[in-house]
Amino acid sequence: MNSNKRIVLITGAAQGIGKQLAVDFAKAGWIPSLIDFDQQELEKTLAEIRLIEAKSISIFCDVKNPEEIIKAVSETNDKLGGIQCVVNNAGISKWKSPYEISVDEWDEIIQTNLRSVFLFSREAARYMTKTGGGVIINMASTRAFMSEPHSEAYAATKGGIVALTHALAASFSEDHITVNSISPGWIHTGDYSELRKIDHEQHLSKRVGKPSDISRACLFLADPKNNFITGENLTIDGGMTRKMIYEH
Repeated sequence: MNSNKRIVLITGAAQGIGKQLAVDFAKAGWIPSLIDFDQQELEKTLAEIRLIEAKSISIFCDVKNPEEIIKAVSETNDKLGGIQCVVNNAGISKWKSPYEISVDEWDEIIQTNLRSVFLFSREAARYMTKTGGGVIINMASTRAFMSEPHSEAYAATKGGIVALTHALAASFSEDHITVNSISPGWIHTGDYSELRKIDHEQHLSKRVGKPSDISRACLFLADPKNNFITGENLTIDGGMTRKMIYEH
């Protein structure tokens, strides 16, 4: 048991935003359980995280598989002695015409991005209820509210996550579990120096987002002192969804 440190389960933790979440939660005194399907990258990330928090663990999991989700949550609880926070970050995208996307492709995106959020939340909540509550943070997207062509499956999952978030917040309220979502805009996970001036200046913030912008928000929502916030979606996009654009 870890009486002095809180446990956070992070899906999609091997790369990108998920990796930054693991780093920043570990630096803030949490013990991360890293969940991902890319085992090679997962082990590389775990090695880095263990330099910060030696008790961190990694679990290979196909989030499309309900049995593997149940196992990953149970293993996290058994090995680390509880779960105080879940960040549902795993997701995939496929930009394909609605005339061409297959049922199998549609189902893969729905199962990966949306169904996994419900299943991880439900399974983790079973353990949270035994220890006085917890925090669930779901990664949505500004594409829940605005679209480009050929993004139907991805947009459907992200809109579903926003709705699922407030529904779970209502259902889990008696168990003292807060549920919120974050909708990132453009978050650059590669070499930040490769971005163009126009990339930054089109944002009201005058810069493109970084993974650390998302991890700081997650840490804020994960703080028990902020448990008056639940059922909410926080948009972090440098102001892009508030920018009125006309072509002149």
